[in-house]
Amino acid sequence: MEHIKRYYSKHVAINGKSLLVEGPVPADRLAAMRFDDGLKAFRIPEEQHKALVEIAALPEGRIVLVRDGDLVLGYATFLYPDPMERWSQARLPDLLELGAIEVSQSIRAGGVAKALLEVAFSDDALEDYIVITTEYYWHWDLKGTGLDVWQYRKVMEKVMGSAGMVWMATDDPEICSHPANCLMARIGKRVPPESVAAFDAMRFQNRFLF
Repeated sequence: MEHIKRYYSKHVAINGKSLLVEGPVPADRLAAMRFDDGLKAFRIPEEQHKALVEIAALPEGRIVLVRDGDLVLGYATFLYPDPMERWSQARLPDLLELGAIEVSQSIRAGGVAKALLEVAFSDDALEDYIVITTEYYWHWDLKGTGLDVWQYRKVMEKVMGSAGMVWMATDDPEICSHPANCLMARIGKRVPPESVAAFDAMRFQNRFLF
């Protein structure tokens, strides 16, 4: 499958500053930028920066970011699901995972997460993909936001829903391990029926339980 990547951008005004939301950003440009100290939800900023450069270099990898000059303040990643996860079993070339979306605490509550998704899905090429996100409560910054799991879940559903992603049922053990966890997906307009059927088969692998 040819992975077409078209660049889009927009400006957002946060705390009196005009920040640039852009992507997909190529690996060489991303490598020359700096990561804000507040981007530490998954690993220390330096290591996460390196990981995102590696994703950007993948044929299917997409990094959309928000920056102030060369300082990255937030990002969203798109790539194939981890080989260790259920969602890679069918090896669908047209299934991508929104693997992470993170915004520095200094610019939260300004609609930045929605802007990242708006720019990402501005690319018509994503109509050729099923895009999923697996939301696990243990990845959420409950302490930093002061929200409980259900409040945070509601926020995540609203943010993901702004890009057309909807909740989907599954019997995946990790997702079912806590009622706040969820699978959300957006099925592009040009995704063939056989890919949708293969995705549905991955969602439910223990049908005898239902």
